[in-house]
Amino acid sequence: MNTRKVGIEGESVAVEYLKKSGYKILERNFSNRTGEIDIIAQDKDYIVFVEVKSRENTKYGMPIESITIQKARKIIRTAECYLLYKKKGNSPCRFDVIEVLRGEVNHIKNAYDKSDLY
Repeated sequence: MNTRKVGIEGESVAVEYLKKSGYKILERNFSNRTGEIDIIAQDKDYIVFVEVKSRENTKYGMPIESITIQKARKIIRTAECYLLYKKKGNSPCRFDVIEVLRGEVNHIKNAYDKSDLY
């Protein structure tokens, strides 16, 4: 299976997981000139920016290991633009990663934050 198809299927698995966990999906594949965020969801008072990483095996490591500092910074910048665009600049938010490995979900809450990267 090609990597794009694995990624699309992984995002669908992640969305269903989040919905079953009580999250409200606000956006999928939000993008602007700064970057792209796979899923933006609401968890109680928090806006959650979710990066989904899917793999069929661990030959190249765990899915989360593919998120570089540069990628995380890009996600944070894109999230800041989203919050400004939606006029939600004061909303509490967090950055999660969902790993989908052979269909199994591993949800890593607060995987990183701005203070970790700057």
